[in-house]
Amino acid sequence: MKLKKWEIALICALVLTFLCGAALAKEQEDLSGKLIRLHVVANSDSDEDQALKLQVRDSILEYLTALLEGTTDREKAVEIIESRMDSIVEVSEAVIREQGYGYQAAAIIAAEDFPTREYDTFSLPAGEYTSLRIVIGGGGGRNWWCVIFPPLCLSAATADSEAFRQLTDEQIRLITSDEPEYVIKFKSIEWLNKIKTWLGLQGNKG
Repeated sequence: MKLKKWEIALICALVLTFLCGAALAKEQEDLSGKLIRLHVVANSDSDEDQALKLQVRDSILEYLTALLEGTTDREKAVEIIESRMDSIVEVSEAVIREQGYGYQAAAIIAAEDFPTREYDTFSLPAGEYTSLRIVIGGGGGRNWWCVIFPPLCLSAATADSEAFRQLTDEQIRLITSDEPEYVIKFKSIEWLNKIKTWLGLQGNKG
């Protein structure tokens, strides 16, 4: 059976989409393989619990920045964090107690699916990333997340900073450039993940 022109065009478009999608997925996977995200979940959306979340965040960032200083290998960073999980919980709960709350904290490091996120000096495409997830109390409030390895959460993290030296030039351009080429590529990664979620090929976590 001879295919019509529109059918041939559709097949070519589908093949091109698949090939481009695979390349974009690989690019996002390569990027995520160099990062560790920090994900802090508040007890609730009340003003008090949201303020407490940020106080826990600040203490954890301070603790982890000192803990990971000098570490250049992501797998080593994961090992260090995993070996200090009890201390991470203790640091979190110390802040909670200081603020007069009785909530418990829980911490786990695992893979999580994240949406697209824009920060002051860079952006990250949606996708799966290794994450240190800290849940305060019932964990029913809004999230806060950023990158703890390399330490891109810090306000001093710019494209010229030491933190970005863990990444390739292409990865730095992808997450920091506002040029049309990179904006399209960034959005394409976001759309690809949305399509995969819609098709049931990946779930939404966190």
